[in-house]
Amino acid sequence: MNKALLTLLAVLSAGCAMSRAATPTLQPYALSAPAQVLEENHFSRDRMGVGEAELRQILAAPIFLEEHARIGVLPVSTGYAPDGAVPVETAPATLTAALEGSGLFDLASEISADWPSTSGTAGLRELAARYRTEYVLLYRHRFEDATRPNGFAAGFITLIGAFVLPGTTIESEGVLEATLFDVKTGTILFTVNERVRQEKLSLPTNVPSNLADMHRAMISDAARKLSDQVLLRCQRLVATRPANAAPVAELIPST
Repeated sequence: MNKALLTLLAVLSAGCAMSRAATPTLQPYALSAPAQVLEENHFSRDRMGVGEAELRQILAAPIFLEEHARIGVLPVSTGYAPDGAVPVETAPATLTAALEGSGLFDLASEISADWPSTSGTAGLRELAARYRTEYVLLYRHRFEDATRPNGFAAGFITLIGAFVLPGTTIESEGVLEATLFDVKTGTILFTVNERVRQEKLSLPTNVPSNLADMHRAMISDAARKLSDQVLLRCQRLVATRPANAAPVAELIPST
């Protein structure tokens, strides 16, 4: 019995040794030289408005809100050109009130686009200079509308049905956008969007007026939410302000 037990143990030990010997082992890959950190720009043929040195300087500079700064809120249209339409929308006023009450700026003001100004970024900076604001919050909204017949449209076969049945479903979705523009450096500090959507039934003859009402309602409802997003990001930019920070204009050369 003892001899048989010893023989079995010897066989098991030999099997384990053979199993360990058969297990493959991976050795670290040996490099002939240390790996080089990627530093060279391999896309040098790309063209952009600033040079390589300026780009690196801009990206390396800290991002924060200057202390004791003033800010203006400017409605803009496509291409961020100043919007010369009558300022009947409530969103710019809501944004201005939120910024004024935040304590993050010495002064917040709505900016009128009626003052003479050139086009493009130069026009924005000219308006900012007239209002003596270091920052401009650019506001705009855009909507896409669609209509489709619904179940009530079956009643249009009668002449009266087309005037009394809400056989058209109107849909509108859009976005309210706010972009913080640093006037001194010409850089953009952030952009926030508040997306909206609404749908309702309408008489065919009332589609244009109902769409206009929907746009106003969505803007009014979303303006406060957009203001909250703007304040949150402004607070983060204040929190990153270095102690005894020099003005941003001294850190990034204006072009």
